[in-house]
Amino acid sequence: MKRRHFFSTIGIGGLLASSMSFAPSANASSNLKANSNLTKNGAGRIDRRLKELGIILPQATKPVAVYAPYRIVGNLAYIAGQGPIDSPEHPAFGRLGHDLYIQQGYHAARTTGFNILAQLKAACAGDLDRVVQCVQINGYVKCTDDFTDSPKVINGASELFRDIFGESGLAARAAMGINALPFDIACEIVSVWEISR
Repeated sequence: MKRRHFFSTIGIGGLLASSMSFAPSANASSNLKANSNLTKNGAGRIDRRLKELGIILPQATKPVAVYAPYRIVGNLAYIAGQGPIDSPEHPAFGRLGHDLYIQQGYHAARTTGFNILAQLKAACAGDLDRVVQCVQINGYVKCTDDFTDSPKVINGASELFRDIFGESGLAARAAMGINALPFDIACEIVSVWEISR
């Protein structure tokens, strides 16, 4: 199966578990209770904000390797590494500084944010109003050795989270340039979120 066809069919979901083990929360009763926080029409405050911004989140994808897409520990949701969504207008594959311009990398990071939010929504049993704040994001940008604009690329995700959650969406952050990522994707982001139980 061709790489581009594979990802345009399923989307690029979580890719790496890094050094942590990620798994869904086993506390189904708290997840069911969280659904009662939704408004009568099924849309919470964050869902309405997404609609205002014209954002439709993808479905949370299943892992493509041996890991779980997220793990909840106490009030923290650890989201496994997520990659971007590929499209003809906005390529998700390639190397910054060689194949892709900064703006293309920025958009790749933004769509990576869409996949992060899809996993986070699954972790919150469908209720993004449970999000208290984004605690940390680590962004990895595949780039040439002399590319120094990784922060401008990862801003695509950081600005998305800020636009949706306000100041609570701004996280402690690292933006690192590296020489390779799985499947030739342009960026990958690992994130940690505080959520209410």
